[in-house]
Amino acid sequence: MEIEIGALLTEKKLTIACAESCSGGLLTDRLTNISGSSAYVKGAVVAYANEIKINILHVNEETLKNFGAVSSQTAKEMAENVRKILNTDVGVSITGIAGPTGGTAEKPVGTVYIGISGPNGDRVQKFIFKGTRTEVKEKAVEAALVLIQVYLTLDKNF
Repeated sequence: MEIEIGALLTEKKLTIACAESCSGGLLTDRLTNISGSSAYVKGAVVAYANEIKINILHVNEETLKNFGAVSSQTAKEMAENVRKILNTDVGVSITGIAGPTGGTAEKPVGTVYIGISGPNGDRVQKFIFKGTRTEVKEKAVEAALVLIQVYLTLDKNF
């Protein structure tokens, strides 16, 4: 799937940046496994700790206090801000609870929010994945790749 995304980004002359939390850089790893990806992948921030989300990605501290690091609001700010900070056309974020600990009744293990910010506006999608920590991370990245591909094909003119 990363081959198709790379082709779409190249064809549309777009660049992308990632802001990753629970996925720990796995999305960026997948995107950069493709030869020539330096033409469209500008960089990434692995913002595992809230202090990195605040100080590097400029996620509003109030957003984290009011909604938590694992929320649609945080995912949206991460995607928007990584796009601005790294000066790319598209920003993608992943934030979630990979487990096996850290879940609550409201946000169980496997809860993941994926955000995309770009010329077609901003989108955030919530998922609840089942599996081991590694499986949750891999499923989150697969879902992010699908969302990127769908996002890039929404408007063939941008």
